[in-house]
Amino acid sequence: MGRSVILGNGSLTVGLDEFGLVHDFYYPYVGLDNLTTARSSQHKIGVYVDGIFSWTDTDEWDTTVDFDADALISHINMTNKTLQIELILQDFVDLEFNALCRKIEIKNNANTQRTVRLFMHQVFEISRAGRGDTALYVPDGPYVLDYKGRCSLLIYSRTAEGTPFDKYSVGNYGIEGKEGTWRDAEDGKLEGNPVEHGGVDSVISNETTISPNGSGVIEYWVIAADSQYNAERIHEKLASSGVQNRLDATRAGWHTWLGTAEATINSMPHSDQTAIRKSLLVIKAHTDRRGGVIASCDSSIYNYGRDYYSYVWPRDGAYAMWPLIRLGYTEEPKRFFEFCRDIMNPEGYMMHKYQPDRAIGSTWHPLVHGKHSELAIQEDETAIVLFMLAEFYEETEDTDFVESLYVTMIQPMANFMASYIDEQTGLPHASYDLWEEKFLTHSYTALLVHRALVEAADFAELFNYPDDAVRWKSAAETIAKNFGVFIDPERKLIRKGFLLNENGSLTFDNTLDVSSAYGAFMFAARPFGAEHVHKSFSGIEKLLMSETPAGGSPRYENDTYFQSEPAHMGNPWFVTSLWVAQYYTQTKRNDDARRIIDWALAHAYSSGVLSEQVNPSNGSPLSVMPLVWSHAELVNTLLDIHS
Repeated sequence: MGRSVILGNGSLTVGLDEFGLVHDFYYPYVGLDNLTTARSSQHKIGVYVDGIFSWTDTDEWDTTVDFDADALISHINMTNKTLQIELILQDFVDLEFNALCRKIEIKNNANTQRTVRLFMHQVFEISRAGRGDTALYVPDGPYVLDYKGRCSLLIYSRTAEGTPFDKYSVGNYGIEGKEGTWRDAEDGKLEGNPVEHGGVDSVISNETTISPNGSGVIEYWVIAADSQYNAERIHEKLASSGVQNRLDATRAGWHTWLGTAEATINSMPHSDQTAIRKSLLVIKAHTDRRGGVIASCDSSIYNYGRDYYSYVWPRDGAYAMWPLIRLGYTEEPKRFFEFCRDIMNPEGYMMHKYQPDRAIGSTWHPLVHGKHSELAIQEDETAIVLFMLAEFYEETEDTDFVESLYVTMIQPMANFMASYIDEQTGLPHASYDLWEEKFLTHSYTALLVHRALVEAADFAELFNYPDDAVRWKSAAETIAKNFGVFIDPERKLIRKGFLLNENGSLTFDNTLDVSSAYGAFMFAARPFGAEHVHKSFSGIEKLLMSETPAGGSPRYENDTYFQSEPAHMGNPWFVTSLWVAQYYTQTKRNDDARRIIDWALAHAYSSGVLSEQVNPSNGSPLSVMPLVWSHAELVNTLLDIHS
């Protein structure tokens, strides 16, 4: 299961799971580093009342997890009918301080006065190997400090009346045969061990007496800082102001941020407004203050694959910026473009993916293909950044900012794309596709490269670089003249691509891929020809969408990623399904577009977050959740249909 709620402020990012428990905790970058042991256990919440102890992630509890439609503030309800106890949580990451705050209301649903003890469990993994961390009780706070090197986590809780936690224990987790200190809580008492090192966890507890059918409140926070001293400074401010005041300030901050979009979306139906606002909040939560945009902060994918999605793909990041640009946001796109400028290879191309600290990310693309050295790139990732910069300029007319990127980013990118063309075909040299699987000259990539070169030539003319304009226009025209090779002569549909062999022959991949049709209508419809675009989308309807019981569209014919049984044509993706809806809006088929939008909303998780894909048989979420790209395409589609 993915993350039902993502909370963040651009430096500290927290993912809450379907139990409302902390399962990802990233600091100091969005997506880097994950300081939890999310692969094995989440941070638990326990209740002890009337001599009975219960963890909230068991089937004894009914839990609903949601977040506000206009702020990154969770709303979680945990109910145990047997214990007659209800917990209502409002969680947020403070917009000023790197602190996860939780306001926990404990409701006593019995007709008698009761004493309730609330246990909060923390298990961090600051050291990458799960060794060498220290957790200790600091009596002068009081608080628990979990630290290693330049990372300090200060943990604290108190009653609404200001009484600090009265019991604690620190111990080992996941080493030497020890399950964790959370086991110490299950008798309703904590032994008070004050320090441990290695793989560590901790539990703190508060006791409160609650009147019949009354409630009490516990305030809880975890502060992330680069030193104990700086964590204490934030702790003092939170203790002085209180969680409710910080919650109000955080809500106001999110209202201000969403205000940029309000003029555009206020006239839409309420359900669409909610979907857009929540999607914008999900995008923002994955956007680092230093410019990187993480594809997904859901670490649960590691249980099924070899790596996370917690990287900056230039393609995903650019698509995530598109709805923000359309809605009038400027700060996030500017930082993203500057990020791309700084990570770009000096030769003018983007690598596969990056970490948010600008380091190169992992890859599965080799540097050889056959007997030849090849770049381990997806050329569309370079082209989409230039295209999106043109979209930014069209919306903002910010000449000074775009001109500042001309020599440092636009020029090297366009020069690379203009030179990375095979003389025999007049089309871009082979690279890996946007789905990161095949090494070909892909139709989607060629279409996007053509459009990016056209946009770059326009920038060259705007900034008085006539030689650049001539060279890039010529390269774009050459590509456009050779688009005919992308038509499958038998089916008359746009094919996925081809590979230029050593002997000069072409090996074709005639797979029907939604990205090929989308690329044609979005980036190069005029030189490609409307007839083939329409036929390709008709093929998608007949060959892909009609074969999927759960609705939606797979990426392409016989897609095997996260293959389900029965496989059908592949798993429906929100991105590709919404691309089809965008085509419908452009061809005046708004009713058909609306059906896909409603399908997407119906297959969102209860909190409104969208996964990457869904099971083709039953529509259940698959892969990471949320996926930022899914939310970006939902916003774009809603903007299209209401324009």
